[in-house]
Amino acid sequence: MPPQWLEWARRIQALAQNGLAYTKNPFDIERYTALQDLAAEIIASGAGEPVNLIRDLLRTENGPASYATPKVDVRGAVFREGKVLLVREMLDEGRWTLPGGWMDAGDTPGGAVAREFCEETGYEVRVLKLAAAFDRDRHGHPPFLYAILKLFFVCELTGGEPRTSVETGESAFFDLDHLPELSIGRVTSAEINMLYRHALDSALPTEYDD
Repeated sequence: MPPQWLEWARRIQALAQNGLAYTKNPFDIERYTALQDLAAEIIASGAGEPVNLIRDLLRTENGPASYATPKVDVRGAVFREGKVLLVREMLDEGRWTLPGGWMDAGDTPGGAVAREFCEETGYEVRVLKLAAAFDRDRHGHPPFLYAILKLFFVCELTGGEPRTSVETGESAFFDLDHLPELSIGRVTSAEINMLYRHALDSALPTEYDD
């Protein structure tokens, strides 16, 4: 779970962002902006980052259609003979992760994971099932500025060939008992093993947080 200061700051930020999304009153705009600045100060103090950087990140979320909701991260898993396909994440010191990323506006969940998979590995996949919909905060990931919903899919390879991308290096299959150093901001070993259970038994129900 995230530290308490981050939970409080997120709640203040959500109140401020939602207020700014709807109000036209100049006095309310001033008050909500002050609340957003307060959230930035709390986050900057707790994270040890410059307050101007955090303030700019929060203000990029403002706008008439910017009601505060979780961001959606999609991840796809392909297994072969008890091994999982991982990709090297160059933006996280070369650690490894399941292919995936943010959903874009206009994406479907399955379409997003298939697109991300192809962009990051060069492989084409077919999505077999949604294995889990998790609140990122509840599954051993390090704290993050935004609330995130993580969607995990079991997939199978249908074509393509391996290639690198701007964000990722090589891809490779790893034994589940000998995983490389993971980019745990993106995926944990527990989540990979959860996906393997679903790959072995497609009748398992989709997992989610109550």
